[in-house]
Amino acid sequence: MKKLTHLVAAAVLALPVMASQAAADLAEILEAGTVKIAVPESFAPFGFLGATGEYDGYDVDVAKLIAEDLGVELELVPVTSNQRIPFLETDRVDLVIATMGANPERAKSIWFSSAYAPFFSGVFASGDKAIASAEDLAGMSVGLTGGTLEDLELTKIAPETTEIVRFGDNAATRAAYESGQVDVLVSGNTLAAAISADNADADIETKFILKESPAFIGVKKGNLDLLFWVNTFILHKTLGGELNGFSEKWLGQALPPLPKL
Repeated sequence: MKKLTHLVAAAVLALPVMASQAAADLAEILEAGTVKIAVPESFAPFGFLGATGEYDGYDVDVAKLIAEDLGVELELVPVTSNQRIPFLETDRVDLVIATMGANPERAKSIWFSSAYAPFFSGVFASGDKAIASAEDLAGMSVGLTGGTLEDLELTKIAPETTEIVRFGDNAATRAAYESGQVDVLVSGNTLAAAISADNADADIETKFILKESPAFIGVKKGNLDLLFWVNTFILHKTLGGELNGFSEKWLGQALPPLPKL
């Protein structure tokens, strides 16, 4: 009997702790007056620490607009890639807006909204180069970061006469393209966008897409009202042009059609 009493007491003591860890659904966010949103800690142009000491980027702009439409204060929580899902699962954030792709494995842990931002691996070059497919890369030198998704995808389809030059990291790949060491850049669209953002005279455009991997907003499982609200927000801002404005501002391209869940 004494053992049972101790077990009951322990369970009662645990209840407040369990309640405090409950996820903040839509009604709770509105009542609290604050929404906590995870954004990339260092992944320009989606999320990065700007010159003013404030976080900036595509994902940060989306987070600010969400807080504005909710009518609540925004608390930004910068995260690394491997913190995104754990922070959501442990209620450190209400939403994750951090260039996160949706896949079946991740969907075992969290829910995903419809896509809100384009993210893709592509082939980029100057406007004077007529490139519409992999076949057009014959005889050209192509710079990319070795061992990446772009390396794997292009190696499958590039003509034998394509010179694929592999670099150790994105910085070296970018430098090679900007210096004219290679004719073509193959990378994620964020690297191409960074080149355009840093140099208004940069001659670089998307030639074709290797692999689409758009970004989705992460919502904790069970927060159905919040998920529905976020999807309505994405639809509203797509139709209203706000997301297109963010895409033009940060990625240098019009918002393409994005998948809906």
